[in-house]
Amino acid sequence: MALELTKENFKSEVLDSKVPVLVDFWATWCGPCKMMGPVVEEISEEANGAYKVGKVNVDEQEELASQYGIMSIPSFFVFKNGEAVKNTVGAQPKDALLEMLK
Repeated sequence: MALELTKENFKSEVLDSKVPVLVDFWATWCGPCKMMGPVVEEISEEANGAYKVGKVNVDEQEELASQYGIMSIPSFFVFKNGEAVKNTVGAQPKDALLEMLK
């Protein structure tokens, strides 16, 4: 299950993580976000500790969305060692998201 990320836990779960973290910036009203939900959960379930998966609801976490310049959703970021190293916007095939984690 993907972690629900908030400004309170973002540092500990993402920035301080020892493994790469895929972060999905999404909203409940966003059609492509809903379409990606099961894909994101599937990636999360397959992690086996190699990486983490988290979701940021941009309506509830406006500060985080603003901090990372989120203009379109879904937006996917990969964080490694506290840095956003890769990002993409829009619905993506599962393989593309897994490739970003490598």
